[in-house]
Amino acid sequence: MSDYLKIFRDSILAIKSEGRYRIFTELQYDNPKAPVAFSPFYNKEITVWCSNDYLGMSHHDKVIAAMIDATKLMGAGSGGTRNISGTNSPMVELEKELADLHNKEAGLVFTSGYISNQATLSTLTKIIPGLVVFSDELNHASIIQGIRDSKAVKHVFRHSDTKHLEELLKSYPTQQPKLIVFESVYSMLGDIAPLKEICDLAKHYNALTYIDEVHSAGLYGERGAGIANDLGVDDKIDIIQGTLAKAFGVIGGYITAKREIIDSIRLHSPGFIFTTSLPPGVSSAALASVRHLKSSDAERNLHQKVINKVKAKLTETNVKFIDNGTHIIPVMVNDPFKCQSIGEALLRDHGIYIQHINFPTVPKGKERLRITPTPLHTDAMIEKLADALSALFDANNLKQAA
Repeated sequence: MSDYLKIFRDSILAIKSEGRYRIFTELQYDNPKAPVAFSPFYNKEITVWCSNDYLGMSHHDKVIAAMIDATKLMGAGSGGTRNISGTNSPMVELEKELADLHNKEAGLVFTSGYISNQATLSTLTKIIPGLVVFSDELNHASIIQGIRDSKAVKHVFRHSDTKHLEELLKSYPTQQPKLIVFESVYSMLGDIAPLKEICDLAKHYNALTYIDEVHSAGLYGERGAGIANDLGVDDKIDIIQGTLAKAFGVIGGYITAKREIIDSIRLHSPGFIFTTSLPPGVSSAALASVRHLKSSDAERNLHQKVINKVKAKLTETNVKFIDNGTHIIPVMVNDPFKCQSIGEALLRDHGIYIQHINFPTVPKGKERLRITPTPLHTDAMIEKLADALSALFDANNLKQAA
């Protein structure tokens, strides 16, 4: 056993030597105080600036009440897979709401956004013989894994480079089955893909389109339908994938598409068929969140105001950041040890939590702090954030890092 343990220890030491050892920051939220949470490690309250609960919907009264009521009525667990007693009524309603949100015929809910990508993409080649996949180089790990598991012929095109994508597409005959996979908003840069140009290429070269809207659904577009809707191309995209764990504030992933596509995935995907379904309380909470955000712009409007205030304050204090016009604000450090050190200093000395992002989430040498404001952040919190970052970036000679 000692020989095996040495292998594990060496693997940990290798990660530590590269400055990318990960420590989980334990949080205890007191619901009315969010985005403030208690840190048991530091024994104090901290302000969270890196949550993917973009609109604070996990703390919304409607969402919490829906989860509690459904759990009391239906129990804590779903009881099985979707095929064997695990299809609860709130989930069926949720799938209808998601299909309606994205103007598609049908929807399918998975246990997470990762699984919805991995399971769907790995299954498509079983359904479509000879499918060739074209994937953006910055696509999420779940997309990469799904394509890898599919064993399809794949081509990776340079990030958002439609000329490179076209070069790859034109190397195949028109009748060759093709799939272009891309995201709307990329999580580590906050940039938006050239959706119209990609859709035009797909039509010209007879390719299916698959978009990951996890960092967009609920936040942009009519009723929160996402960037594809906001740009008027959602009707040109065959499969729209999203998550219930970010703007909607709960957990779970989903796809929406034509009824035949959804039914085929439902019948062929092991990642869907053999997994216990989401509990009714979770389905009900997600349903309440989706319905609320379809009818309310208040959260989105306030969100944009806070985002603009954060960017203005960072600019005022000369903290360089990348502004790609979305809610994701990357502050580049470009050094794994400094990035980790600044993240720790923010927590320890300022009560501010921004998780440092190192390899393998981002390439080596592209380490960053990723700020994600919410409607719940106050002006006082914004000022404290900017002042703390300014002081730490001065101390580390990083004012010109971006």
